[in-house]
Amino acid sequence: KNCSLPPMDGYPECQKKIQWMKEMWTFDPCYRNNGVNGSVCSILIYLSEVENWCPLLPGRVIPMASTQHTETGQAVIRESLQGLSPELLNRNQYKWIHQRILSMEDIWLKAGRSLSAQYNLKDRKAKRILVHPGAVLNEVGIATAAFSGGPLGELVQWSDLISALHLLGHQVHLSASLNDLLILLGMKKSSCPTISVVEPDLIYTDILGLNQMQKAIPHIRSKYQCKIRVLDSFGTEPDFNHKAWAEVHNLSSSYGSLNLIPMQFYTMFPHTPDNTFLGFVVQPHWGDEESKRLKSIKRKKQALVYGKRASFWEGKTAYLDTIHKYLDLHGTVDKSASIPAYVTNHGIVKGAEVHALLRESKVFVGLSFPYEGPAPLEALANGCIFLNPRLKPPQSSLNSEFFKEKPNIREVTSQHPYAEAIGEPYVWMVDMDNLTDVERAVRGIINQTIEPYVPYEFTCEGMLQRVNILIEKQDFCPNATRWPPLSALQVVRADRNASCKSACQKQGLICEPTFFPHLNNAQSLAGYGIDCQSTERSDDHLVLPAYDSSIQHCLFQSDPLLFSCVRSHPSWTRVCPCRDYIKDQIALCKTCL
Repeated sequence: KNCSLPPMDGYPECQKKIQWMKEMWTFDPCYRNNGVNGSVCSILIYLSEVENWCPLLPGRVIPMASTQHTETGQAVIRESLQGLSPELLNRNQYKWIHQRILSMEDIWLKAGRSLSAQYNLKDRKAKRILVHPGAVLNEVGIATAAFSGGPLGELVQWSDLISALHLLGHQVHLSASLNDLLILLGMKKSSCPTISVVEPDLIYTDILGLNQMQKAIPHIRSKYQCKIRVLDSFGTEPDFNHKAWAEVHNLSSSYGSLNLIPMQFYTMFPHTPDNTFLGFVVQPHWGDEESKRLKSIKRKKQALVYGKRASFWEGKTAYLDTIHKYLDLHGTVDKSASIPAYVTNHGIVKGAEVHALLRESKVFVGLSFPYEGPAPLEALANGCIFLNPRLKPPQSSLNSEFFKEKPNIREVTSQHPYAEAIGEPYVWMVDMDNLTDVERAVRGIINQTIEPYVPYEFTCEGMLQRVNILIEKQDFCPNATRWPPLSALQVVRADRNASCKSACQKQGLICEPTFFPHLNNAQSLAGYGIDCQSTERSDDHLVLPAYDSSIQHCLFQSDPLLFSCVRSHPSWTRVCPCRDYIKDQIALCKTCL
């Protein structure tokens, strides 16, 4: 904070450079990335330790070169997340992400060591990975709203993906603007000598980021198409993804028509098997001191209401009145919000305080919105039961303003379908408009005690395992090795009017779209007892391969982007590619590790 200029002997340009940096440091992101914040101290440190224009300050030594950009060869599980700090510090867009990453460092490191002890993580090549999250750019506003009650789901997922990539030993290059992106890809010159051009092995972005990239770099898709992974909270179904199909069938939306292989979309929850489940980590706050504090908290006869915005509470008074007969209610909503007087409102609080409230509550009360956020799983992680409202009718892009532009017609049957599948005693379903049903549920919950529970796929170790396998095995480039292995294929015939998703689920399996091409010919179907006396290829349907048993006629897909696990047909029997999966790790088959 109080840097005096050292003797300038041998550094005649130092003072000029300091003056120039005072005025120009904000014009190139690489200065911020290297710790410059406009102060004379930060400028002197940069000009002496990163560049060589000024003498070294007393008491300081030139640090060893960062491995972030120079590391090559094998990927080795890292023993610290600190190497990410230069990429995250001094960037407001990444402020919330940085805080979450540092708060979970101990948990991540334990998970890395545990995974290494169980599996052979050697002989992996360190990938150059470019991360461009459009959602955190300033003009979008999600990152800045995170500290005032804004939605956190996307930021949680980006935090955990970045942590996993770094811990797995890969080179992570973060972009927070189009200017960053152009410099990293060598399409714009940086005045900073430490910025190295990246030839990425993988690019992680989101739909906003991909649209930004395509506008700024028109040829980026032709060069990197198969290397792109798109984080997509709610999922993109094949007919919405296929641009020509979407236009003809009036399915166009601002988030669809990207013409990617549907598995290139990475979702927060396993919504549809047509996309890849990436997930996130349910932050348990079970590390050391925080763990001791939380475990010492006594469970009270109270409930915490899930809703940070006043609008979520509107029209829910009778529902909350009924719950209040049995439990004291607490909230974490803006202090200016108009909510029932009997609710103890703590205002917008930090994550650790929310976890403490969950630890002392019996119930986490859903209000039917927001949909599919991380908070209900955090409640279960703290031993707090989730009261999950049914949605009547189920919400989708066909009847909901919220889902209107989402590129799917998936029906959301409750506030949190993933939690719904977990079921009692952890998750209790309720009809908010039926106060008798509300009382039934609350009375049942009062007599229940649950242990903290986190599905393995939402732990640090589970996410590390999944991300590692996806990086090592999942490949959308031409002539790639098939994954999952064909040995995992189990063929199931769907009833008419049934999707492959539901047909596989009935057998305790999951639809695996990467196997569709294998089944898409008469010879393969014959091996599964289906006799095709006549065949037809078409790009007019989403349910192929399929057959009409009455005339032994088989139909095959001519457009590989139109393979779909989620569509059905009233007259044809679908031939479905299914696979098994590891319990609580649905993204991976049992032979996938």
